[in-house]
Amino acid sequence: MDMIVDSTGARIAQRVRLERDARGWSLADLAARSGVAKATISKIEREETSPTATILVRLAGAFDLTLAGLLLRAEGAAERVSRAADQPVWRDPDSGYVRRQLFLRPDHPVELVAVEMPAGGRVAMPASSYAHIRQVVWVREGELTLTEGGQTQRLGPGDALGFGPPSDAVFANETSAPCAYVVALARS
Repeated sequence: MDMIVDSTGARIAQRVRLERDARGWSLADLAARSGVAKATISKIEREETSPTATILVRLAGAFDLTLAGLLLRAEGAAERVSRAADQPVWRDPDSGYVRRQLFLRPDHPVELVAVEMPAGGRVAMPASSYAHIRQVVWVREGELTLTEGGQTQRLGPGDALGFGPPSDAVFANETSAPCAYVVALARS
């Protein structure tokens, strides 16, 4: 999972602009709806900065999309078979976590995402990112500390956790080794 698709950042920038334009929103409109500063959105659209996972989740939520839905639109239409070589990979510039979209189709209710969280990595996701989905996290390697709905769970290899009602969540690797996990999401 170390290979990052170079054009992903440019595609994300183009998609954010396209989604905003399609709705007839100004930068100020998107900023108000997402809670992301207008200047930050402008820099993302001009490819002057790479957005963090938290910022992308906020932008996706403003567009009534999941993070995966926004990334899928940025990458283009998916085939029925998701070939490993074609799966979009993205690295969060803030935490360093690497996200691989294993499977996502607009006409299918389930999507799969593989994540590698570096040692000491931490990502906070707002409740809005879970508004129209249900999800399960399955740890493949390492340990993941997940705080969701005010409760903290420590998950080890093979452990799985089904999320409750939408609430703010924090994914953290509090160890000195990387953690790999899979997220299965279903649209509700």
